[in-house]
Amino acid sequence: MAQTIEAAPPGRTGGEPGAERPPRAKRRPRLPAPYLLIAPALIILSGVLLWPIVQMVWYSLHGYSTRHLMPNAPAPEFKGLEHYQTLLSDPAFWRILANTVVVCVLMVGITLALGTLVGILLHKLPKWFSTTVAIGMMLAWATPAISASLVFRWLFMPGRGLVNVTLDRMPDWLVGSGWRDFNWFLEPVPLFSVLIMVIVWQAFPFVAVSVLAGLKSIPHELYEAAKVDGANGWRSFWSVTFPMLRPLFALLLILQIIWDLRVFTQLFILANSFQNKSVYLLSYYIYQQGFSANPPNYGMGSAIAVVMTLMILAVTAYYLRIMIRQGETR
Repeated sequence: MAQTIEAAPPGRTGGEPGAERPPRAKRRPRLPAPYLLIAPALIILSGVLLWPIVQMVWYSLHGYSTRHLMPNAPAPEFKGLEHYQTLLSDPAFWRILANTVVVCVLMVGITLALGTLVGILLHKLPKWFSTTVAIGMMLAWATPAISASLVFRWLFMPGRGLVNVTLDRMPDWLVGSGWRDFNWFLEPVPLFSVLIMVIVWQAFPFVAVSVLAGLKSIPHELYEAAKVDGANGWRSFWSVTFPMLRPLFALLLILQIIWDLRVFTQLFILANSFQNKSVYLLSYYIYQQGFSANPPNYGMGSAIAVVMTLMILAVTAYYLRIMIRQGETR
């Protein structure tokens, strides 16, 4: 029996041209409840973080000094990019920038290498012993920067410092002579060597404990498989440990770069407010121009701070790009 197909009434089918479609339901506007909840935090962060940055950029574009802090003082003169032009044309700035980059690379490299080795060592030690050593290292990490810097300054103090006295009592054929009165804090190489010691001594425990925590998350079967394949310890590190802890190493690298670029307290105490620009880093140069100069030049100090902030933002942006590529941010 033939089946009859009834034609749909006009205006009911959506496939025919000119057919009427049922009206869509109007979407109700969603209340911005999540945005209202985070609004107080955003306002506080804007006041605490963004507003000082805006002020820093504003100072860098104006001639601002101590006389503008007085009551009824005239408005600061707009300088535009004059401070940046003076800064970029100053050979001293480029020498200080080179010092900052070289010292930062040495700090970061030694800290990561030493922290990784200590973390691997702690992973191989008995649990009670590694816990004891880790607690001792974290005490060094938690030591205030001022206290650590003062201790190292006393150790390397000319005339009566422990390091100077020890080196002076050693055979001359081994270390040379004249160490008792040697001043470690006048020339770039000795001063930066002591500075790197202070930073590495305080920073490597954090890296070691972080690497130790990461190693505990790696399945032991991977190392057993690598050992069966004939891989030694060095090969196992590059074939198993490093690939598994790559995100952790990337995070530690970026954090150390950001922290070491902003080193100020240790250098300020070790250098003892010396005016020798050959031992300056960018952070110390900001202080010297903005507060220690006569008269203080807040505009130039702010311009240097803007340059250092851009460097830190560039490093952070590069890290975020790597993390997004690796799919770590979701």
